[in-house]
Amino acid sequence: MSHNLGLKIDSENRFDKFVKKIIETQLVWGLKSEDGWCVSPSNGFEETDVMPFWSERALAKQCAIEEWVHYSPQTIPLDDFANTWIPGLDNDNLLIGTNWNAHLLGKEIEPLELLACLVQKEL
Repeated sequence: MSHNLGLKIDSENRFDKFVKKIIETQLVWGLKSEDGWCVSPSNGFEETDVMPFWSERALAKQCAIEEWVHYSPQTIPLDDFANTWIPGLDNDNLLIGTNWNAHLLGKEIEPLELLACLVQKEL
C-alpha cells in the first residue's frame, strides 16, 4: 500500500467518525482566536481555502499548535452548523476539513456534500 493511499484511508476513517460523532453529540468543534475562525490553504486544491472542523475538543486542541497556537477550540451547535455555516461556507467557496490530524491533514469536502452526508445519516 502506498503512503498516499494509507493517508487517504485514514482521512476517510476520520471523516466517518466525524459524521457519526457530530450527529451523536449535536456539536461541531472549530478553532477560534480573537481574529476569527481558523482557515487554511487546501492540501489538494490550488487557490482554495479550507475551514477545518472536528468532532471532539481534544482533536481540535491537538491542532492548536505552531501558527495556530493562539486559537482555542470552540463549539458550534450542529443545527447552526448545518443551517448557517454550511451554506455560508459554500457561498464563500470554502471547503470543509474534517477531523484533521496534528499534521493538518484530513479529508476536505464541499460544504453541500457534507450536508448531504449528514442528512443521509439523519442529522
